[in-house]
Order: sequence, then C-alpha cells, then structure tokens
Amino acid sequence: MKSMHIIGSRMLGGAESFFMRLVLGLQEGGQEVIAVSRAQSLVARELAGKVEQCHAGMSSQWDLLSRWKISQAIKRQRPDIVQTYMTRATVLTHVKPNAGTVHVARLGGYYKVKHFRHAHAWIGNTKGICDFLLKGGLPADKVFYIGNFVTEPTPTSAAGLQSLRQQLHIPPEACVISAAGRFVRKKGFDVLLQAFARLPSEIGGRPVHLVIAGDGPVRNELHALARDTKHPERIHWPGWQTNTAPYYDLADVFVCPSRQEPLGNVILEGWTHRRPVVSTATQGAEELVSGEEDGLLVPVEDPAALAQAVRQCLEDESLRRQLAEAGLRKVRQQFGKQVIVQQYLDLYRRLTA
Repeated sequence: MKSMHIIGSRMLGGAESFFMRLVLGLQEGGQEVIAVSRAQSLVARELAGKVEQCHAGMSSQWDLLSRWKISQAIKRQRPDIVQTYMTRATVLTHVKPNAGTVHVARLGGYYKVKHFRHAHAWIGNTKGICDFLLKGGLPADKVFYIGNFVTEPTPTSAAGLQSLRQQLHIPPEACVISAAGRFVRKKGFDVLLQAFARLPSEIGGRPVHLVIAGDGPVRNELHALARDTKHPERIHWPGWQTNTAPYYDLADVFVCPSRQEPLGNVILEGWTHRRPVVSTATQGAEELVSGEEDGLLVPVEDPAALAQAVRQCLEDESLRRQLAEAGLRKVRQQFGKQVIVQQYLDLYRRLTA
C-alpha cells in the first residue's frame, strides 16, 4: 500500500503536527509514504531525512502551477491513496474516479464542503465534523470518523524542569498554569489572561504563575492585556515552541481556553503528559471530555468560570491526580498511535479493495 499525503500550510499547528505524526506512523508500520508540502514550510523542514518528500508552492487555492505539479507527482508515483489536509491542498488536488488512486480528504475543521466535494471519500477527526459533512450532502457510505492520535512523550527530567523554571524566572515552589497554541482570537488566550487576573497571587502558600507558549497575529494585544494585570511578572511568554513537551510537564494544570476548537489536540497532549486539563466547552472538547471524569469543562468566553475551575484544580491535589489518570487512560484506549494508524490502514484497504 502506497499513500501520498498533501498539506499546503507554511506554519506549524495542530493539523500540521498530526500530518507529520500520521505520515511517520504509517511509514513505521511498513507502508510506503510520500509527503507533499511547501518547500520552505516548517513541515518540510521537520520531515527532512525522515520520509520521502516532494514539494509544490501551494501559494493559494488558485495556484495552477502547483495543481499541475501535484497531478504530475500522482501520475509519477501512482499511489493507492492520496490524502489531502484542509482546504488548500484539497482544492489543488484532482484525481479522476477511475485512475487507480483514491482521493481521501481529511478534515479537522468545519470548512466549506464545496471545496471538498470532488474527493472520493472523506475523513472527519470528530463525529461533529462527520455530521457536518453529511448535512452538506456528502454520501454517508463515504464519510468516515477517525480521531487524532498523539505520541506518548518521554517525561522531562527534573533537571530539565528546574532549568526551564530558571529560564522563565519561575520560583521552584510556584504552581504553574500552562497553555499553548497560535495567538489568534479563536484560541481565547485573552480570556485565559482575564481568568488569571481573577486568581489569588498564592494558592496553598505557593505563588501562581501562568505560561503561554506560542506566537501569532494577536501577540501584541495579549502582551498589552497582560501588562494591565496586577502581576504581569507572573505571566511568561516563551514564544513559539516546536517542542512543547517541557511546557506540559511544567504545568500543574493545563488549560485550553478556545472560543472555537473542532477537536482540541492540546487536550490529548495534556492527557499524554499526565496533566489535569481544564477546557472551554467547545464542540471538540465536549466530544473528548466526559463530564468531570477526565477534565473540567467551562462555558466559552467566561473568565470567571474558567478561573474557578483552575482554582478548584490547584487547590485539590486528589482531583488533579484523578483527572490526569483518567485522561491518560482515555488517550491510550481511544487515541493511541497504534489504534488510529490501524484505523487508517483498515480504511485504505476498504477503499482500494
């Protein structure tokens, strides 16, 4: 089985990270894999030397040269499956129905269905997205649900965490709230800052600090909002991180404060790092989190409720332990690497039978 995977992003976010995890996971499982991306993208850089690659500019949905290059790559490589990610790559990829290659469009968001209709089959990484595709008129026998997986990390050493605290000027006794993602409005980091401002300076005799790893268009607005809080020195901005593992491991509580989140990869990642997760009740989070069993959900854009849930976690060590253990069990059973990769392989065999 040979599969070609195409993504048109320049930067690195949740979708791009999953793209790389799946490509490498399929290859490790003995499959022949080709990754197609933009030559100067972070995806291309991260996959260099790890998997066979070819490149196309994919500067926009109307990049006719890239459409031709992708078509030529498919003819040359003759993959059984071509899987495209998000709108741009899908619009630029066209495979005739009887060409011997099946075009699968994988969606991790609520994109315009018209841009995906020409594919032969569709994968949604949440049940909500699959329902959305069916309502958009796509055939039920060609729409499939397969979740994301995140790889279980090697825990950061005690020395590594101590060094990170020193770099960020966080006292060794401080409790830490962490968050990570692109600095765009839908991620809700402004709401998190408002919630943090409502928390006491200390909980259980420990100073409370906030770490937000990331970067993006609203960075200056977020920094200005942080400066207006009572204790801006307790808010830390390490910037964009290609390796976020230490920032999860640093956390006493991990927070996903999004306004919109089709899935919520950071929730899965928080669980794999054995961290209690507090999240806003977005569509994706409501699918992932089961009541108060494995995470705490609060209303979207409600700083007071978010602050209360975070404080509840920080004040209750047994609750933190319970949420972390239940989250880890769930991610291993339902969103583990072997589970999800096998679901993709089973679907590929079904589609190419």
